[in-house]
Amino acid sequence: MDKGSSDILAQLNNAMTYIEEHIDDDLALCEVSSVTKYSSFHFGRLFYYIADMPLSEYIRKRKLSLAASDLQSSNEKIIDIANKYGYDSADSFTRAFIKQHGVTPSAARKDKPMLKIFPSMTFQIKIQGVQSMNCRIEKKEAFTVLGVQRRFKNDNTDEIPAFCSEIHNDGTLDKLKSQTERDDYIVIRGHMNEQKGDFLYMIGVFTGEDADSSGFYTIKAPAATWAIFRSEEFDEKQPGTEIPKLLQSAYTEWLPSSGYEKAEGIDGEIYDMEMYGVSESGKYYEEIWLSVTKQ
Repeated sequence: MDKGSSDILAQLNNAMTYIEEHIDDDLALCEVSSVTKYSSFHFGRLFYYIADMPLSEYIRKRKLSLAASDLQSSNEKIIDIANKYGYDSADSFTRAFIKQHGVTPSAARKDKPMLKIFPSMTFQIKIQGVQSMNCRIEKKEAFTVLGVQRRFKNDNTDEIPAFCSEIHNDGTLDKLKSQTERDDYIVIRGHMNEQKGDFLYMIGVFTGEDADSSGFYTIKAPAATWAIFRSEEFDEKQPGTEIPKLLQSAYTEWLPSSGYEKAEGIDGEIYDMEMYGVSESGKYYEEIWLSVTKQ
């Protein structure tokens, strides 16, 4: 294992240790990331793509797992256990408990059913040298993205597919594409706002300074180096099906051993972009763009 791999492992596992030591506290992303070298946004994204869940969801599952253990192994009052793990009422605790375990806290104590326990995480980088990736490193001049954007809650991204369908079906994407000579489009996820609990989601196109931006938002990206990962080409299917695999490979396989690290993006935020395009053969492809710098 190289230095880059071990460093990422150390940062992630430092955070997991911190969570376990402070699991009774009202943990926030900024507090957990403070024991790593990463910003809260970078750490939140890194954790999400490696663990396949938001950090807030992992913490909630750990708290409810420990609460279940306390219920079945102690005589503490249910409300005291609820308060211990951050729930200010029996009702909110019961709703969360049922969602994870499928039974009420009182039933968990009385009937001793099987419960859904999530053990604490530790991270290991799996080296997969036989797996090939379509990756290129490009230095790009500053560019402008023109698009539509909306804010979504950090812990509820279920509304994003409906937003994407709306943009595709109501002519908005076609109007955006009329402002560029390209046939692809871009998705940018913005910074997670810790106070408001949401993040920015933008669908747009590369465009020039003279584009008609009326009714749209613009993002101006500075000159940067990008690591670009492309899927295999495929016949038409639901957009986004290749993105999770590309992200996981980029973060867990390529980035730790590449000699690069994620770069700070616009306004100090760390961006990765999703690209959806059509090749010369008429087939579809998807790409992930990571803004990177040499370690």
